[in-house]
Amino acid sequence: MSDTPVIHGSTKKQRYESLVENLYQDVYRYAVWLCKNPPLAEDLVQETFLRAWRSLDSLQNDKAAKAWLFTILRRENARLYERYRPDLVDIEDQSLADSDDQEPDQKMEREMLHAAMNRLEPEYREPLLLQVIGGFSGKEIAEILDLNNNTVMTRLFRARSKLKQEFALEPDDDET
Repeated sequence: MSDTPVIHGSTKKQRYESLVENLYQDVYRYAVWLCKNPPLAEDLVQETFLRAWRSLDSLQNDKAAKAWLFTILRRENARLYERYRPDLVDIEDQSLADSDDQEPDQKMEREMLHAAMNRLEPEYREPLLLQVIGGFSGKEIAEILDLNNNTVMTRLFRARSKLKQEFALEPDDDET
């Protein structure tokens, strides 16, 4: 019999393995968006899950695991930049795991959207990425970013507005 403590009906190891299995791809995808460097993102994710293992007992509700891991990842990314500034790879040269069944027009539109999102100011881009990639609610984003919920909702609205403006095909004729 293992001397690993039982947590929420399973061992700590089983609980941790379940977190990694279910959330690794989401955490990695967010890491790539944050640091724009896949090898560095892998390092950040590894450190994130290492810290998660060490403090797994502090995770009270498994439903909050994704937000908890994203918060750890953001802190790890911030720690990295406190220590040094690595060489960055242009995200436009990188691709996230897109399905190969997309038509060329769909791929082009996706690439244009990625580029437009990367041009947003960080204060608008980060909440939008948490919503789009992480699937978090405004309240959850506010907790992750340590902001007021109204601030988050305003930033999400402005981010979407900026993207809509950028993709508007024709300017308003009323403004002449």
